[in-house]
Amino acid sequence: MRVVIDTNVIVSALVTRSGNPARVIEAALHGEITSVLDQRTIREAREVLARPKFATKHGVDPAWSEYVLDALEDSGTLLDNVPPYVGSLPDESDRPFVELALAGSAILVTGNTRHFPAETGVTVLTPAELVARLASQ
Repeated sequence: MRVVIDTNVIVSALVTRSGNPARVIEAALHGEITSVLDQRTIREAREVLARPKFATKHGVDPAWSEYVLDALEDSGTLLDNVPPYVGSLPDESDRPFVELALAGSAILVTGNTRHFPAETGVTVLTPAELVARLASQ
């Protein structure tokens, strides 16, 4: 199963190393799912996790964040020249995730499902929904 993992899922997994977001990351790192990424989404995750609040307030070790992001990049499918999505979105910063999901024939996993309306044509699941789907396979 191919999935695009939204930055909020990666951040949640690193802040709280248990729960459904962490299980999604584990599934990607163990080959149960294939993450679909591009340089835009990798850069966003690195920029967000480099914010001082994640180390100081949430105790996220920057070296661990880099390790996880490198592992996701190494184990996933990296796409280049992704076609643009021309529709509108509630949050324009989510456009790369829709574009990747469409180009990679992937499911989008996010904690912010309301940011991805049905008219995008993308299947959107929460981390809990993806974990349930994995458990039923």
